[in-house]
Amino acid sequence: MESKPDAQELEALELLACTPHPINTQGFNHNAVLPFGCTIADIQHAMNDFVDFLGFVNEQLHTRQTPRLESMLMAANFSSIVGEFMIANIPKYCSNLVRNRHHNGHPDLVPKGYYQDDDVLHGDQGIEIKASRYLSGWQGHNREACWLMVFMFACNGREDTEDDSRATIFTNRKQKAFIKPKPFRFVRVVGAQLTEDDWSLSGRSATSRRTITSSVLKSGYEKMMDNWIYRDSLILPKPNLQLSML
Repeated sequence: MESKPDAQELEALELLACTPHPINTQGFNHNAVLPFGCTIADIQHAMNDFVDFLGFVNEQLHTRQTPRLESMLMAANFSSIVGEFMIANIPKYCSNLVRNRHHNGHPDLVPKGYYQDDDVLHGDQGIEIKASRYLSGWQGHNREACWLMVFMFACNGREDTEDDSRATIFTNRKQKAFIKPKPFRFVRVVGAQLTEDDWSLSGRSATSRRTITSSVLKSGYEKMMDNWIYRDSLILPKPNLQLSML
């Protein structure tokens, strides 16, 4: 178990953690097949944009004694920000794709001009984007036949912070172990065309308020891993390596 540093050391670690790990330029798979004219370079540029954005925001928050964005927000909210940023920025570099203009439309990115006004509630052409702290078990609300791209990342979370919102800790039922501040980093990106059979459906009872969800099954996971797009070799030396606590 790591010992907790003093306040000065912790402040220095927090400042260092404000700057995300740079994208590993050697970590891209140039044999990956991407649809609709999207390229590895397009994905790399969008990822770099997010790293720059998060670093700028976190440095500004730090000057105001405010927790880093990933330490402030609920995990699902921060994942949503990562995903929404990629949806907004990939079309900057891939002129063949645009953001789906329909509110909560599916998929997130659609081929430019394919749908009227680039607006579709449920289309069969495009790319659905997800961002996740998890290396498998990615979820959606429906079993969808779609081209799915998932951006996986590692970072601190709100659950790591103590009441003063500066010290980072990990709490479980058995112990309270210190986890040092760590910079955000992309660890893996994968994508592939999935069918409805690549998803499971978790229903709910008549009295349950739980949201109905679908999860990517092993068949879909294997398709996506076979077409891996990026991996941080410092963390994931092999495409199928499971992510441990970072």
